[in-house]
Amino acid sequence: MPVLEWLDYAGVAVFAATGALAASRKQLDMIGFIFLAAVTGIGGGTVRDLVLGEAPVFWVRNPNYLLITAAVAICVYFTAHLFESRYRLLLWLDATGLAAYSVMGAAKGLAASGSPTVAIVTGMLTATLGGILRDVLSGEPSVLMRPEVYVTAALVGAGAFVAATFAGLPLVAASGIGVLAAFIVRGGALRFGWAFSPYRSRPGRRPEDIM
Repeated sequence: MPVLEWLDYAGVAVFAATGALAASRKQLDMIGFIFLAAVTGIGGGTVRDLVLGEAPVFWVRNPNYLLITAAVAICVYFTAHLFESRYRLLLWLDATGLAAYSVMGAAKGLAASGSPTVAIVTGMLTATLGGILRDVLSGEPSVLMRPEVYVTAALVGAGAFVAATFAGLPLVAASGIGVLAAFIVRGGALRFGWAFSPYRSRPGRRPEDIM
């Protein structure tokens, strides 16, 4: 199996697992598990394909992606109770999916446009949107709103992949560098709390001060 296809399947499966774990935390039925797993697993890639003008989108062309999300959801439905901290597991699986999908999304953007800028944007979009949709639909605290870096990890992974590709590295090596870079940044953020300084509110000026 080509490395990018492997990354695509892996990213969908891992993100689907995080969606199913979110469903388990909300005590949904099996259909709820499958729905959240599908939205999380294919949501980012769907928007990416629409942005790139690829129609029909990837899971319409290859329904195996839907079967993967359903299989993962059913597996999690019967095993979620075995994990002591499902939210912690969700975050680490999300980090793994983000790493894989940042490279997959960047590769598709690069192939479609030839632009490194577009590639990095599609990598970030593919890697983060599924998790954001999952949290919104399940009512979980959004990973986007957590204090440690999230989107930045996808940026680093996509950027590292694009840089390695333009440096002439083989696809396998470039993909490995991108995945590792994204996972190190996101994993380090989860483990050590890496974060940028947040915005600090300041009093607004009075109308008379700007007259």
